[in-house]
Amino acid sequence: MDNWDEVRTAYQVARMGTVSGAAEVLGVHHATVIRHIDAIESRLGVKLFQRHARGYTPTDAGEDLLRVAQATEDQFNQLVGRMKGRGDDVSGELVVTSLASLAPLIVPTLTEFQQMHPDLIVRYLTGDRLFRLEYGEAHVAIRAGAVPDQPDNVVQPFGALEIGLYASKSYISSRGKPASVEDFANHLFVGSDDEESRAPFSKWLRENAPTEAIIFRCTNNLAIREAVKAGAGIGFMARWEAARLPDLVEVMEPLPEWSGSLWLVTHVDLHRTNKVQTFLTFLKEAAKKWRP
Repeated sequence: MDNWDEVRTAYQVARMGTVSGAAEVLGVHHATVIRHIDAIESRLGVKLFQRHARGYTPTDAGEDLLRVAQATEDQFNQLVGRMKGRGDDVSGELVVTSLASLAPLIVPTLTEFQQMHPDLIVRYLTGDRLFRLEYGEAHVAIRAGAVPDQPDNVVQPFGALEIGLYASKSYISSRGKPASVEDFANHLFVGSDDEESRAPFSKWLRENAPTEAIIFRCTNNLAIREAVKAGAGIGFMARWEAARLPDLVEVMEPLPEWSGSLWLVTHVDLHRTNKVQTFLTFLKEAAKKWRP
């Protein structure tokens, strides 16, 4: 294929489904997109798309092109991500990803690190999606749970995420503290709305509290924290987080099975770069102050 611009255009049309969508992504006029599609179909001697009122749908040949172009784009993104991480100075972008619930710890650490290295642009990514280090989507990932097993990643233990069971002082004044697990039926609980949640503390709560006692259910840990603070019931949260909230009372001694492991994850190609190593050293030192 002599003209890779045409391949790239066809890929974006297949991905977006419309000429206008592809034109916006590529930053060109829609007439250019149509011209590229006509040219590549003429050169290949096959139809890549079925045109219809809603847009463009790839034919079998178009699907084949889409798969090849996707793999090529992924490889280029991977290469660019790795190249961005190289260099001896601490500058350019530093991309860090973690659970959103860790933001109160990570954000101040990243802020201090950026202030020490003013040529650095920090990007802090949170969310449910697992950012792919092999494609250069992040330099450092802080992950919780089982040991990450993606190939070509360097994984280091980063301590435990200690979890406790808490209630607000207003809840304690109204209903008291449970005397034991057997007393849970006489109390109200805040829990996850995901009945399949694999978080150790969520599984423990489902196994030990009556279903009807979990009367306030949330989709994320931030909402659970706010519900516990408001007095909706007893709920779990990170012990470092609860230590910052004087209105909360720990209702029982934490059990080891509630806690999860934290891991530092970097890609092998970027792990030894000066920027990543400098940040990892700084992060590990900062984490010593996080324990409640």
